[in-house]
Amino acid sequence: MRYSGSIFAGLLALVPALLTGCGKLDDTDVEVPVSEEMPAFVSLPEVARLLSAVPLEAEHLEEVHRAAMASAGNGYDEEYRMKDLFAAPGTGVGEDASTKAADGWRHPLRDALREVLLGTKASDGEASAWLDSLALSDVQIYWPSSDEWDGSSLPVITYDPGEGATQNEGYAVQPDGSVKKVLVDEQMSLERPVWVVNRNSDAEYKSLELRRREDPSWGTGGGDILVKSTQDPELKSLVLRSLKTKRQYDSWFAGASEFFVKIGAIENFVASTEAELRLYDPTITDFMIVVRRKQVGQEVPFNAVLVSEWSQQLTSCALMIVEDDGGTRNTWKCNAVVKVESKSYGVELELPLYSRDDIVWRGSLSRRYLEKYSSQSRSYGDVDLVMELM
Repeated sequence: MRYSGSIFAGLLALVPALLTGCGKLDDTDVEVPVSEEMPAFVSLPEVARLLSAVPLEAEHLEEVHRAAMASAGNGYDEEYRMKDLFAAPGTGVGEDASTKAADGWRHPLRDALREVLLGTKASDGEASAWLDSLALSDVQIYWPSSDEWDGSSLPVITYDPGEGATQNEGYAVQPDGSVKKVLVDEQMSLERPVWVVNRNSDAEYKSLELRRREDPSWGTGGGDILVKSTQDPELKSLVLRSLKTKRQYDSWFAGASEFFVKIGAIENFVASTEAELRLYDPTITDFMIVVRRKQVGQEVPFNAVLVSEWSQQLTSCALMIVEDDGGTRNTWKCNAVVKVESKSYGVELELPLYSRDDIVWRGSLSRRYLEKYSSQSRSYGDVDLVMELM
């Protein structure tokens, strides 16, 4: 459904007035950069201000916390998408929203948001239009260190200002319902509850945890992987045991880093002539692994097969690791090398990436290299990988 810009402009103009009428707000000025990419109708600052104007109840805190923890348990960041907030309150990323119902929440946060908008003297139609737009957006609430919440403390609400900022204005909700403007940085998020209104970038991808549940042969996190047996002793499997990142790529307001490990190879290659070579198609393995900020510098178990059937004739594969930031889809053209009758042939591959992605490492890995350093930690730019050819 489309709505006119004038409706949104008029409705959002009421939000700042709402804040001053709802509680005490100190007038300390804090200059923050605002990303030019924010949609005109649902901007992050306005959503943060609207949330801070809600008289937060214990149930609202439990709802956001439940969703953030569920998302983290499913292999994503501690996040609560607006899409889920409206469609299935309390649902985390990776959960089946169709199995959730609002009946478990007496007064869900979505209803409180509507009541606040209607309190600005906006019509029901205007409020519905704006909330529908919010529900269709990629806006979410990110709650860093949500696993350490004491179960009662009220949050400071802020938003991602973009431009790599390390601090921003925030709204500290007080027990008496008033709102105090404060300066928020990462240290504050480690000491007290902070809700960051930012944009979701990983929900469309299936996390490692969800993939592992679909295929029990991957084993459990940190456990031994069960590789499907093969009758040919010449075929091995390339397994990524673990990943460790050395630094955080994005501002803390943006949350976790999403790393994509991409391998290009030709599985089960047993061609004996050049003509047979043409019958084989290269395979691209592409896994996302979310590394939350507190996991930087820690070894994160992966235990997934990158190449399931590596034959003696496959002499090299292509590896690329990127930290996802979106943009226009591109490809990296590269080669995997195979041998046919003692002659080496390069097979062209195209590994996908996007224009804003940070390329952590890309290059060719030979079988000899992988055998030499099998099960050992090796550095690939800002990431250490443990791979095993088994």
